[in-house]
Amino acid sequence: MKATGGRVTVVDREVAGGCPLDCPDACSWIVGVRDGVAVTLRGRPEHPFTHGTLCVKVNQYLDHAASPDRLRHALRRSGPKGTGRFTRISLDSAFDEIAERFNRVRHEYGGESIWPYQGTGNLGYLQGLQGQAGARLWNVLGASEHDMTICSAAGLVGADLATGTHRGIDPESLAHSRLILLWGVNTLTTSHHQWRFINKAREQGAHVVAIDPVATRTAQQADEHLAPRPGTDAALALGLLNVVVAAGGADRGYLADHTLGWPEFHARIEQFPPERTAELTGVSRAQIEQLGERIATTRPTGIRAGSGMQRHAGGGAAVRVLACLPGVTGDWGRLGGGLTYSTDGYFGGNREALLGSDLRAAPVRRLSMTRLGQNLLDLTPPVKALFVYGANPVVSNPDQQRVRQGLAREDLFTVVVDHFQTDTADYADIVLPATMQTEHLDVLDGYGHMYLAWNEPATVPPGDCLSTTETFRRIARHMGLSEPRLYDSDQEMAAQLLASDHPSLDGIDVESLRRDGWVRLSYPADFVPFADGFPTPSGKLEFRSERAVEAGFEAVAGYTPPRESTDPELAARYPLSLIAGASHFFLNSVFANKPELRRRAGPPRVELHPDDMAARGLTDGTPVVVFNDRGSFVSTAHASAHVRSGVVATTKGHWMKLTGGSTVNATVNERDADMGGGAVYHDNRVEVEEWQPSAARD
Repeated sequence: MKATGGRVTVVDREVAGGCPLDCPDACSWIVGVRDGVAVTLRGRPEHPFTHGTLCVKVNQYLDHAASPDRLRHALRRSGPKGTGRFTRISLDSAFDEIAERFNRVRHEYGGESIWPYQGTGNLGYLQGLQGQAGARLWNVLGASEHDMTICSAAGLVGADLATGTHRGIDPESLAHSRLILLWGVNTLTTSHHQWRFINKAREQGAHVVAIDPVATRTAQQADEHLAPRPGTDAALALGLLNVVVAAGGADRGYLADHTLGWPEFHARIEQFPPERTAELTGVSRAQIEQLGERIATTRPTGIRAGSGMQRHAGGGAAVRVLACLPGVTGDWGRLGGGLTYSTDGYFGGNREALLGSDLRAAPVRRLSMTRLGQNLLDLTPPVKALFVYGANPVVSNPDQQRVRQGLAREDLFTVVVDHFQTDTADYADIVLPATMQTEHLDVLDGYGHMYLAWNEPATVPPGDCLSTTETFRRIARHMGLSEPRLYDSDQEMAAQLLASDHPSLDGIDVESLRRDGWVRLSYPADFVPFADGFPTPSGKLEFRSERAVEAGFEAVAGYTPPRESTDPELAARYPLSLIAGASHFFLNSVFANKPELRRRAGPPRVELHPDDMAARGLTDGTPVVVFNDRGSFVSTAHASAHVRSGVVATTKGHWMKLTGGSTVNATVNERDADMGGGAVYHDNRVEVEEWQPSAARD
């Protein structure tokens, strides 16, 4: 028996699992099963990081899995693309059609005309993105390589240029910090388990600062909030360092022994005195000086950076500078000091065993997922077959209108694998129903902690729903492919993944992980990641990087301004910078069709500073259109002192079909950040005006 919400629920058995969604926390959970049905879901209380709690979204996961509008059977398009009209077909018919079309495309246009488009809807190593599910099949077919650029790519490259890796400190070590900078991250919404360790630090006197253009839930709970203009984070960091150095806060010993290029970086810092930094960032000189002096005198200082702050033209440069900041103060050498951006990579599983790169007969082109519209409309040779899984790009990608135009091509054969008929599924030729997390086997880690989890299937999938791995096995079989590795079972692939001599897996194997459900990777509880040197060519933190020069970047870490926000002509036409943060009730576009969470989230809304509302003659609840040259969307305006002047804030994830038209990404440019091909969601100039239905913009 298990108590759930004050009631006692009788279960036959309990099954270990974990959350696969695009969240740093990757919660470890337990599913209670009665008569073959999952009836309870709870966090594992003994887990050191997630500690028995799930988020407001995942608490309702079992209801979501049992939703009456869930896809349970294969569908074939029976109307124009985009209309969402389908006819039910058998799985065999669906796979026969996929096999025939893939074989035809390969014969007529070559394997590269097939694009496997995978998103972050599942981060599992078998079923999802971390193991690039399906990679073996795509390599055998010679399909184009999918370049996963849309989320955190710019920051990953930037961090790597400074430290030699994007791995930073263990997020749990923030409990030992005495100053915590939450930089561009809304922790209470996007990684709420981290807050427990922040509170541990506060109990010991730590000071918490949120740096975000919007006073988010997290910023409102912090001790201090700085609101820079979007995209000016690197300038702010350099300005803070200017104060740190002037106050004597630079650790001369650490700089001499553990860093490269300090004289050049010091010269860069001197270019950002407080008065200039205030002009660039919109943060007052007094705030800059006060926080800079606090950083200079507080050891250790820990930084948690979020992916939102690197989604602009200078995003990679910004994270690079943040990674340099603890080098100036010597905090990289202290427990609780340094930067955590992503822990992805600490797990040393045998990913290559899953990918099967040797199965690719020849090099193939890489297609950036951020450039979906461009690649579908302008690429030569063209994409002729698109296979979408774990993704809803009509909602999530930049330049929504061009994405829709590309997906509407009649000569493009599109397959969508999903749990629900999303806006993207409406453009498919074939839709395949997918299993949910309680129905398949997987291995998981988190990109915000140091733990590994085993997800055991708890129930039989409904209808014709198949796991991602089984879907690819059936495609291979229907195509008549003979490569044995295409037919490995999930258990075999899990064993191959964990068959690694990497020290992170010391004492960990399939049997022990399956028995225990979760395990901490084999790192000490209180480890300082770069105590023995950095994995850079010099073995030091590199303020100056030859690798950066070779890649076409500045040799010395610095500030790259946002592109649109600093364009005076564009600013005259579109004076507001649009930021679309994470919803507290959706995860990207997942759960945005769940009635209860939609009710709690409310309809789409934009928030403006009261001065910006008054300048446009708007009042609370006024229907407005948010627009630029790329597109527009309709919302309601609300005055909020939580948004700095010149910024309009909203949330991402709403489905078009449920909100009656375009959404926020209709206004976002399909353009790359400075590093890694990252997206530029927060480098976006718009205007807001009262909506007149008769003059609605396209």
